[in-house]
Amino acid sequence: MTAEGLASPTALRWLILGEWRAHPARALAGAIAIAVGVALGLAVHLINASALNEFAQAVRTVSGDADLQVRGRTPAGFDEQLYPRLARLPGVAGVSPALEMDASLGPRAPATLIGLDVLRAAQVTPALLGEASAGPAAFDPEAVFLSPAALQAAGLAVGDTLEVAANGRTARLRIAGTLPSAPEGQRLAVMDIAAAQWRFGRLGALDRLDLRLDQGADAGEARRRISALLPAQAELGDPQTEARRSDALSRAYRVNLDMLALVALVTGGFLVFSAQSLAVARRRPQFALARVLGLTRRAVLVQVAAEGAVIGMAGALAGLALGVGLAWAGLALLGGDLGGGYFEGPPPQLVFAPGAALVFVGLGLAAALLGSLLPARQAARVQAAQALKNVGDAIDPRAPPGGRIALALLAAGALAAFAPAVGGLPLFGYASIALLLAGGVAAMPWLARVLLSPLQRIGTRRAPLDLALKRLWGAPSQAAIALCGIVASTSLMIAMAVMVTSFRGSVDEWLGQVLPADLYLRLEDGGGFSPEAQAAIAAAPGVARADFSYSTSFSVSPDRPPVILTAREDPARTLPLIGAERPAPDGLTPVWASEPAVRVLGWRPGRTLELPIGAGPPAKVYVAGVWRDYARQSGALAMDVRDFTRLTGEARRTEAAVELASGAQAEAAIAAIRGAVPPGVGQRMMLAQAGELRRLALSIFDRSFAVTYLLEAIAILVGLAGVAATISAQTLARTKEFGMLRHLGVLKREIAAMLAAEGALLGLVGGIAGIGLGLAMSQVLIGVINPQSFNWTMQTRLPLGLFATVAVALVAASAGTALLAGRRALSAEAVQAVREDW
Repeated sequence: MTAEGLASPTALRWLILGEWRAHPARALAGAIAIAVGVALGLAVHLINASALNEFAQAVRTVSGDADLQVRGRTPAGFDEQLYPRLARLPGVAGVSPALEMDASLGPRAPATLIGLDVLRAAQVTPALLGEASAGPAAFDPEAVFLSPAALQAAGLAVGDTLEVAANGRTARLRIAGTLPSAPEGQRLAVMDIAAAQWRFGRLGALDRLDLRLDQGADAGEARRRISALLPAQAELGDPQTEARRSDALSRAYRVNLDMLALVALVTGGFLVFSAQSLAVARRRPQFALARVLGLTRRAVLVQVAAEGAVIGMAGALAGLALGVGLAWAGLALLGGDLGGGYFEGPPPQLVFAPGAALVFVGLGLAAALLGSLLPARQAARVQAAQALKNVGDAIDPRAPPGGRIALALLAAGALAAFAPAVGGLPLFGYASIALLLAGGVAAMPWLARVLLSPLQRIGTRRAPLDLALKRLWGAPSQAAIALCGIVASTSLMIAMAVMVTSFRGSVDEWLGQVLPADLYLRLEDGGGFSPEAQAAIAAAPGVARADFSYSTSFSVSPDRPPVILTAREDPARTLPLIGAERPAPDGLTPVWASEPAVRVLGWRPGRTLELPIGAGPPAKVYVAGVWRDYARQSGALAMDVRDFTRLTGEARRTEAAVELASGAQAEAAIAAIRGAVPPGVGQRMMLAQAGELRRLALSIFDRSFAVTYLLEAIAILVGLAGVAATISAQTLARTKEFGMLRHLGVLKREIAAMLAAEGALLGLVGGIAGIGLGLAMSQVLIGVINPQSFNWTMQTRLPLGLFATVAVALVAASAGTALLAGRRALSAEAVQAVREDW
């Protein structure tokens, strides 16, 4: 000891190492739990960061040296007369015009077709030219240049002839070369802009203007001058706009995965708390003796906290290495969006983020320290005289456990659930989950008494069960420690299971509402079915009815994902509406907003909007109702297809819903429809049955939640390992108690039965508490976090079978663990077990 009464570093190291040599499994379990939590959190973060970095690099390649970009707000683009007007503005060094269209390079080979002015693009976006920047082929109206990915998808070689379909038209072009600087995995086709306008029906229109400013020019002044000239069909952004749009679209998904990954870390913190609490309870006489010999309360506090810090740092460093490996494997197996469907193309390269690694190492260390804080304070408060011979529970069994702290935490969690989102993220929702979890765990001593009271009052004639009840009743704090891991892991699992079950059930029900037809047709080349093709499909043998619709998009802000506009037959009848409708005033066209559009953009019923969907002034529409949409989290609008044609003059249709005649076979009808349309249309047409689309949609859902299932399963395994370690440690610490019972004539099998009953009762109490707390947390997930993250709501559906399975598994696992640990504790002779009391 030092003069100040603090333990020297040597003594501190001796005390810590001595404890770990005696009980290595507890420290190892805590370190592994922290390592798993850090690894999962870091892996998810690295995967998402790598995907966003890859996307940003692709955007930089396409944008080149552009300082600003003018983009069309709809796929129809804007008038090309804007190009010379902007080129003459002061401070503008160069402008490169471009067309961008969804195209098809043959069956099942979608790509992006870009029309460029080679001379202008060479100054601003040279990466899009490559071989196209040299030779007369750059100006050949019959030539096209493909990126390596597009060339591979088309299955052709340089010099071959390729049929390209875009905007409802088809052209045969010669592959004149490649685009070696194109982003890896991105399917691009580049041709002369004038030829693209002519061949694909876009004369007089542009989709993008890439602007490069003079060196030293005032960017703010340039923005103001450009904005003043923009028509309603165009908007001003910069090369980072697309990256920000993608970030906004996938941010909620990424943040939710990060939070879910930290669930394992939280569970690891509870495991450290359980291990440290048991170690403190078992060593109360040792701490009391050290206190008598001059060790201060502060020194005891430092020792226990140091133990947790070492466990946390060891686990965090191991998790750092494991996280990098998991990130590499996740990118290779699931891609940059972990199955979420936000990024296309090949898996990105792993990018290590030192700052993020330090943050997650710090989180692991903090979890271990927080898990050790309360046990350290309890160890420091030990009364030396009373603790030298008393190794019982810290709570007087005659005094009811207090619940004020637990009640305050639960109340704070409930209040946090009503707070709004912060920056589009449900930060208070996550805080609500954390507070509810902390409150539920803090209520365990009181709840254990409440749940065990009926059995305690009734009593039992079976000695093992009676001893088990009296043990748990008389040691509520030790029972609560064992219940921490059970309640934490079970409640988190139940909450996630209820949310996923509710979400999947709601999506399945919604699919049945929006896919009532037998067959669905779609063209993927950015064009649509002409009136003649529509008539041919409707008249095909086996077709009883064909409803055609048109889908397009428009931008409401450069930094927001575009809003989808669907024109369909009688939306008020065919859409799953929420709430009552409002009739549109005279002179206004009714539209129906999706639930995300209401939440994100505030397009509530009764609001008047201006939509840039035609070549003329924006169309004035009236929001008449709201419909449920699980497909587009950034928002969508629907209007009657006849109103759409009246406002835009567009007679083509991009999709069709086909009802078959009675007795008609789907395969025969599909063949008849393909034969009824022109051959080029039939090859580019995607045709599927409603059942196939439902299965595909649900498989996409399951794939996007695959990581959720995996993270949840890992967190549960960590929690169950903590339960096993806790019960095992408690059982081994009671060796003298078992020896005394043997002296009193209790048989080994009766003690084993008592331990199994204790474990079963702990599992039962923990299961009941975990399921109840998980149900409360699931309502925060369903009613707060999901709507604030993804902007849609769902109905709660309870997986009752899972509840029963979890309860039975917890009872069996707890009883089995206690029994296995008891066999080791009972292996010593009874006389040896109580020799310290002689």
